[in-house]
Amino acid sequence: MEQFDYNKIIPTLMVPEVVSALGTIREHRGKQALYAAIRPDILNSLVETAKIQSTGSSNRIENISTSDKRLRELMIDKVEPRNRDEREIAGYRYVLDLIHENYEAIPVKPGTILQLHRDLYRFSDTAYAGKWKDTDNVIAERSATGEMVARFRPTSAIGTPSAIERLCAGYHDQIDNGIHDSLLVSLLFAFDFVSIHPFNDGNGRMSRLLTLLLLYQNGYTVGKYISLEKEIERTKSTYYETLAASSVGWQEGTNDYLPFVTYLLGIITACYKELDDRFAFLTSTSNNEDTLRSYFEGVLGAVTKREIMEANPSMSQRTIERILQKLQAEDVIEKVGAARATVYRRRDV
Repeated sequence: MEQFDYNKIIPTLMVPEVVSALGTIREHRGKQALYAAIRPDILNSLVETAKIQSTGSSNRIENISTSDKRLRELMIDKVEPRNRDEREIAGYRYVLDLIHENYEAIPVKPGTILQLHRDLYRFSDTAYAGKWKDTDNVIAERSATGEMVARFRPTSAIGTPSAIERLCAGYHDQIDNGIHDSLLVSLLFAFDFVSIHPFNDGNGRMSRLLTLLLLYQNGYTVGKYISLEKEIERTKSTYYETLAASSVGWQEGTNDYLPFVTYLLGIITACYKELDDRFAFLTSTSNNEDTLRSYFEGVLGAVTKREIMEANPSMSQRTIERILQKLQAEDVIEKVGAARATVYRRRDV
């Protein structure tokens, strides 16, 4: 039976690679605090794009998708979801917004997890929303012969409520005592949560949302500005490989958390480094044209002139209009619509 004895587990993880990664991440966290103090406008300009990328990537990992244009419109609540995928995307957006805006006030307890899962399906007519699984589930993979075989059997349906209770209690015991690094505790919680697999559906997305919640609550807020889910999607095969490697022997309490923990520490480090790069570029003396070219490389779908101005507050409207005309002439972007309905988008989108 799972005990979630982190006092026993965490010392086994303090290998040089992990200790070095923790130190690097703390340094980056200090840099982010400096960025927030000297140029909060730069950080704020990154939030909306990160939300869009996080929502799109986390859902695509589970084969849930829509077009970039529809994704952006759903993110700004401009359109109603028109199919099952879009309803689930809209639900993810809703929960992500809750975490971004209220993470300090969201308690990590079973009832809250159920509520967040219910909200994940708030646009869907789903009977299992906000309820623990009612049947045992299995994580399967395709064998070399093409057959689907069980790779991992999560906690049983009848054992799930108790397992989640003990998981939350174990987490709070560690955070309250402050003996071990809160970042490591958060990553262990995320792995154990997805290993319990407490829901009939939505376990992967919930695990990533809860990971963000715990990171934010423990002072690691890089995911607000640079999408962790996008980086996970980019390395999806490694993500699943480390989940599989760390799950061997989990039911017996003999598994090795190191592959998964090392992988996620790498994801977090990569996002902090990207934040450094973005901040350096946006505050550099590079010309405005280069800045707008870079901006459009990171934009999904179409954006209005107002959105472009908000994302690039150091430029005047006249400067932005001049550069937009130049980029159109070069076929880098295209202008769609007219008057107040005008939007701009990359030619390759």
